[in-house]
Amino acid sequence: MQISKAEFKCSSERIAQVPKDPLPDIAFIGRSNVGKSSLINLLTGRQGLAKVSGTPGKTRLINHFRINDAWYLVDLPGYGYARTSKVQRGEFSKLITDYVLRCEKLHFLFVLVDIRLEPQRIDLRFIEMLGENGVPFGIIFTKADKLSKTQREKSVERFRTALSEQWEELPPMLVSSSERGLGRDEILDFIDSILKV
Repeated sequence: MQISKAEFKCSSERIAQVPKDPLPDIAFIGRSNVGKSSLINLLTGRQGLAKVSGTPGKTRLINHFRINDAWYLVDLPGYGYARTSKVQRGEFSKLITDYVLRCEKLHFLFVLVDIRLEPQRIDLRFIEMLGENGVPFGIIFTKADKLSKTQREKSVERFRTALSEQWEELPPMLVSSSERGLGRDEILDFIDSILKV
């Protein structure tokens, strides 16, 4: 897939505000500071489309970007960031769970995971919730440039092992690096294939 047009459409505080048109949503979520904005900019080829910040928890709204006038790339707030207040964390999690479980436009969800870390309990819990509710999703490992090829393979295998304790069928897994452009074509081709389903 080639992205020839990518434009910011809107930010929403609740799912009632998301675009009402029939275009499908392909959404991206992960722990705060996992590299979501950088990956979105890489995929769209537009630096600065999604705001990159060194401060975790910067995305606090549901951001819709209209792609090729055919679908929306959706940037969801990060989860699990400890330095927001408990009240805010509650709001984020309600906003996230409302969108993920109730938004009819959601076609597919990518969960972003930092490839350098051991499987994190918060990611595994979130993935478990998706499975229990039948949400179609895949996993994108970010920051792959920080590890050697062998280390990357080991890290993905660790995650597979952690998931296989709960799952018979594992979700699709892709590896990316926004620094090096790694995984861009594979992710876009995968999106292309799921939009046709």
